[in-house]
Amino acid sequence: MDRTSIEHGLIAIAVQVVFGLWIGDWIAGAALACTWFIAREHTQAEYRWITKFGGGKRANLTVMGWADNRVWDTHSWFWNLALPVALAFGYVWAV
Repeated sequence: MDRTSIEHGLIAIAVQVVFGLWIGDWIAGAALACTWFIAREHTQAEYRWITKFGGGKRANLTVMGWADNRVWDTHSWFWNLALPVALAFGYVWAV
């Protein structure tokens, strides 16, 4: 775990709190925060695929390139994706 993992968790909770206080729907705030980090990791997986297998050209990206297991690692799955999602929904449960 590195500093960015903690930052991602704090950002997820901050987005959720702002949205929850503003709109009053804490579950929607958690969904928004989770969607942000899911989309972020999806995009980063695409760029890793383009770098490793696509010759550096986005046009070479296959439809399922983002889902290729070779571009996902423990840090991507757990620390950058699962941790913010777990914290956001854990916060909903706690509130």
